Amino acid sequence: MKILLSIAAGGALGAVGRYLLMSQVGHWFGSQYPFATLAVNVLGAFGLGALIEIMALVWSPSQEIRAFLVVGILGAFTTFSTFTMDLFYLMEGGRTFGTAIYVAASVVFCILAFYAGMAIFRQILA
Repeated sequence: MKILLSIAAGGALGAVGRYLLMSQVGHWFGSQYPFATLAVNVLGAFGLGALIEIMALVWSPSQEIRAFLVVGILGAFTTFSTFTMDLFYLMEGGRTFGTAIYVAASVVFCILAFYAGMAIFRQILA
């Protein structure tokens, strides 16, 4: 039961964080292209990479804290479903090149952000 409550609490924070960041990025760049979804997914990938490295090198949190951070906060913060919806609307709008760029940018930037999170914290903590 503690793990479920930890996930629920983290999920609430992650969802609110996603909403706030997506709103701000949408305000800065507009809604013609899904920069907001890309931003939360890249930031979430960076955060996951950083957390994995921190937990591997210097911190061994309880199962509840791991669930709170990874499943709760990051699970609710990042959003594959919104990525998929954005992808659908780009394709439906006939924006083939924009769709391809969005998919490539999402995959490449999220992988790079994950690696950067791990590498940065490996250097800081090692």
